Amino acid sequence: MSQWNKEQWGAAPPPSQGYPQYPQYPQNAPPYPGPTPNYAEPSYSQPQANIGGGGENKQSYEGERFKPKAKINDPFFLVFFVLQFLGFVALSAVAIHSWVSDGGLGGGLGKSGASSGSAVTLNQSTVYLLLLVTAAAVLLSALYLILIRAFTRIIMHITLLLSIALNIGICAYYWITKYYSGAIIFTIIALFSILSYWGYKSRIPFASLLLQVVMDVSKHHTSVYVVAFVALIMQAALSVWFVFTCIAIYGKWTPGSSCTFTSSCSSGKVAGLIFYATFSYLWTSQVIANVALATLAGGPYGAWYYFGPKEMGEMPNHPTLSAFGRASTLSLGSIAFGSLIVTLLELLKMILHAVQNSANADGHPIEACLACCAACFVGCIESAVEYFNRYAYIEIALYGKSYLGASKDTWRLFKDRGIDALVNDSLVGMTLTWGAYAVGMLSSLFAYLYLRLTDPSYNSDGQYTAPVILFAFLIGLMCSLTLSSAVEAGVSTIFVGLGEDPQVLSIRAPALFGMIAETYPHVVRGVPGV
Repeated sequence: MSQWNKEQWGAAPPPSQGYPQYPQYPQNAPPYPGPTPNYAEPSYSQPQANIGGGGENKQSYEGERFKPKAKINDPFFLVFFVLQFLGFVALSAVAIHSWVSDGGLGGGLGKSGASSGSAVTLNQSTVYLLLLVTAAAVLLSALYLILIRAFTRIIMHITLLLSIALNIGICAYYWITKYYSGAIIFTIIALFSILSYWGYKSRIPFASLLLQVVMDVSKHHTSVYVVAFVALIMQAALSVWFVFTCIAIYGKWTPGSSCTFTSSCSSGKVAGLIFYATFSYLWTSQVIANVALATLAGGPYGAWYYFGPKEMGEMPNHPTLSAFGRASTLSLGSIAFGSLIVTLLELLKMILHAVQNSANADGHPIEACLACCAACFVGCIESAVEYFNRYAYIEIALYGKSYLGASKDTWRLFKDRGIDALVNDSLVGMTLTWGAYAVGMLSSLFAYLYLRLTDPSYNSDGQYTAPVILFAFLIGLMCSLTLSSAVEAGVSTIFVGLGEDPQVLSIRAPALFGMIAETYPHVVRGVPGV
């Protein structure tokens, strides 16, 4: 048991005026961040609030919280999302049927299987490769989550140091290869990461305690990991399906392929269909991840924050199933709306990267540098939108709001409570993001080594190495981000609950509330009526 848990359960918490007294757990009880743990002696005066007895249950359902009106929000985006997904299904069915009928262009597992495939384009050996990559990404993602549960501060320190080392390594590589536009940008990024490390280091204790609280909540709600793993499996299946579809599109409509003698084919058609398939894949993948986020926020984490642990008897039955029902029906249009914005930004960034690579290959460093700067700018906007959307989805999950309504309330919550400064100090998101990046890199490395060892016939000149590695990186990245969303959902839900009802956190996690009260006193002031 960690020192943090020993302090948590070593003694009974001191009585708090104005709060109900709950039965004490025995000292050998498993850690659980409910009302009873004594995380640390707070050095502030606990706020007085009437949340005991029946009043707590009444307050928990305040403002349609957990019981929104039965109304479909943002129906236009719901219909748009369903139609584009049906279009992807139809495209995939046509392409894969033709590809399978032609024998899948041959190929197989291992070196002997790779050499037997068609040399025209991607074949079945690539399918086996990406299936192996997906399995490796699932395994690495689960392993990283287990490591986070076992080690908290150490992983935060390691991810910070790895981020600095990676930025320095990329910077050095670009200078060595004389890729000056990228070298200049990553030099600035590397210097910034080195300087910012010392500021982040001082905030690790707060972030680690926050992460420990979330992890302890998840230990007692198995539905957290059920939702995460179901979303992960769906993401993995969607990734494999997307790869099959892209390979089949290449095989059916690429000029010169044996599959195209009876069909019209052109490079432009292939490019357009691949673009549409990529758009559908990114949007659907975003929606899956965000439905999982809303399910966790409106289910186990939100119910823990507002109702307390299950042992108190206030938590409604099956909160996770109820939250999933709301997220996948009434609120699906709102989730699709927010996901579409991020998808369009991601596509724009991919286009700019393609322009940058083309300009660099043609020997136009100025154009390449401008495209690289534009891609970085779009990437910053995308990150900001994703960051903001996470809290909007929690408002949607708790209250059943439309996307625009949830966005307005989230912005007002950030500004009124000063919670934006608090969120910026959290290292949890960075830790999880760099873990996903590492999983993606390891997945792409696995794909590269597989190509080198098997030497497939379609890649004799190395022309498909880059796209295969990119596919592998995206698969690993998306799998890891989906699994990590289980933790981020808890962290973000605590932030939203803190902004609306900070006095509740003083009961659920006194040490965390005490640290916030000392460092950010304006955050825990009385909540004005809204």
